[in-house]
Amino acid sequence: MLWSLLKILVFVALIALLAFGAGLLMETAGGVQITVAGTEFTLGALQSVIAMIVLVALVWLFLKLLSLLIATLKFLNGDDTALSRYFDKGRERKGYQALADGLLALASGEGRLAMAKATRAEKLLRKPELTDLLIAQAADMSGDTKKAAEVYKRLVTNPSSRFVGVRGIMKQKLSEGDTDTARKLAEKALALRPKHEEVQDILLKLQAQAQDWTGARGTLSTKLKTGTLPRDVFKRRDAVLALSAAGAIVEEGASVSQQEQAIEANRLSPDLVPAAAMAAKAYIAKGKKRNASQILKKAWAVQPHPDLAHAFASIEPQETAQQRVVRFGQLAKLQPRHVETRLVMAELLIVAEDYPEARRVLGDLYESAPDARALTLMAAIERGEGSSDAVVQGWLARALNAPRGPQWLCDSCHHIHAEWAPVCEHCSSFDTLSWATPQTREISSATGVRMLPLIIGSLQQAQATEEGIEEVELERPGAGSAEAVIGEKSAQ
Repeated sequence: MLWSLLKILVFVALIALLAFGAGLLMETAGGVQITVAGTEFTLGALQSVIAMIVLVALVWLFLKLLSLLIATLKFLNGDDTALSRYFDKGRERKGYQALADGLLALASGEGRLAMAKATRAEKLLRKPELTDLLIAQAADMSGDTKKAAEVYKRLVTNPSSRFVGVRGIMKQKLSEGDTDTARKLAEKALALRPKHEEVQDILLKLQAQAQDWTGARGTLSTKLKTGTLPRDVFKRRDAVLALSAAGAIVEEGASVSQQEQAIEANRLSPDLVPAAAMAAKAYIAKGKKRNASQILKKAWAVQPHPDLAHAFASIEPQETAQQRVVRFGQLAKLQPRHVETRLVMAELLIVAEDYPEARRVLGDLYESAPDARALTLMAAIERGEGSSDAVVQGWLARALNAPRGPQWLCDSCHHIHAEWAPVCEHCSSFDTLSWATPQTREISSATGVRMLPLIIGSLQQAQATEEGIEEVELERPGAGSAEAVIGEKSAQ
């Protein structure tokens, strides 16, 4: 209110001053005389002031018209002028609108519409660094891989967008199944952006699939340095890669470097069962039985496993059945109530023909954890104690339809593997295999058939029973660790 009143007062004061000035000019004597072509014009004081103001206005208008004419000539000549900038602003406004519409169409999954909008934005904006990526992604979505590849190649030539171009071509090669080229591109992309987590994961997966264990360990170190991988996970996966690099250490003629890598894998992750078993075999090959025993005991204390039992048995391959039972007691003391401990000790006691003790050690596993292995052991115990064929066959019949127990199971796709591997053979995931019981019933097992000579007692009966069991035989890795011991002692 006060501000409005103040503005009114100022306006009235200005009008009063102008009126006062005009009155003074009218009362002032004299003026200006102008002679033009013999004609004399006499202007009073007020008229002179008005004429001066009109003259200044005319000069200003003339200069503006002259500058407009010059700008028009420059515009027609192609120079950058106010007129060109005006039209450029309009075109730029339309281009950014087309770019925004293209991004929305891309997010909505409308590939063709996104492609059309991106093309229009490219024509209006003339800024490929903004529109090329949208065009490439729209082309990928609409299925025009050739157009997308052309745009990605243009992006590679620009230093500021080189990473985007390399990553885009890498994605295309992955979708085409060209993993070798994709791996090389992933290495280049990681060199450009070492902290890019997606590229790190893709490269690690591709290197593991290609069995490039040295390169994979380098990528894993990069993940640790950039903070995209916790240290404890790094240690385990580094152990997995070292174990994979060791290769088939159990095969005859394994090199010293392979043995050292197996030992290093166990050092990096002592609880990794395959690493412990492989390191133990490496020490056995070197004649260091005590070191092998210590490694296996340490791993058994964390997770009893058939592979560990098999490696522990191979430390003293010439011992008797009774000696083996006594030596395996060292493992049993570490995890006395574990299911695997009880199963292994029961198998060894059956080989030693101590059937009452085997029954005691097995306990109620055939009820609390009735898998095929426990039920087969019960059949062996019944046969050893002289039970009738009907009783033995009853246990075998239950074993045929029972769950097969823990397996090497992929945590990602739940695929069952016959042996441990660093990469899932089904979904190609890295370091996802764990020793667990499948949720769904499986149809394969490595247990049962090896014990038939002990259970049936004659070759004819063994052949008749094998025909039924072979249909559901599992190929579980290491499940025959103690059973292999049984077979060896039976031969003795």
